[in-house]
Amino acid sequence: MPRRFAHLNEVYPSGLFRRLAAIVYDLFLLFALFVLVGFIGVSLTGGEANEHPLFKMAVLLVPVGFYSYFWRKSGQTLGMLAWRIRVQTPQGQPINLKQTLLRLLGGLLSWSCLGLGHLWLFFDKEKRTWPDLISGTQVLVVPAKKEA
Repeated sequence: MPRRFAHLNEVYPSGLFRRLAAIVYDLFLLFALFVLVGFIGVSLTGGEANEHPLFKMAVLLVPVGFYSYFWRKSGQTLGMLAWRIRVQTPQGQPINLKQTLLRLLGGLLSWSCLGLGHLWLFFDKEKRTWPDLISGTQVLVVPAKKEA
């Protein structure tokens, strides 16, 4: 039986501010990963990393690997954890690799249309964005952890 997240009755759809704040947090982490990959690439290629096809593939795989790892493991990147939001299936389960890739493509499509896909949540009664609709997922605010 697939794993399900806890507290499913205490979650509600995330608004735009939380989503954008989490994206900004994650961009800092992604930038650090790009710097690390760039450093390794330059070191291995004698300063010609940007011309090497493996380096170009590594740069593409950084965000795919980052989001795949966090979304499939816990439904939350570090930025999402800070803003208490989680991506999941409508059944309350972690998303799979196909949904992860569709979310990433939906995000690229949304930003290529000047963010219209993220503003779509103002028109959708369930506050879904294009990445949510394309991947069949949802982004929810999770309850704060209660201290004992």
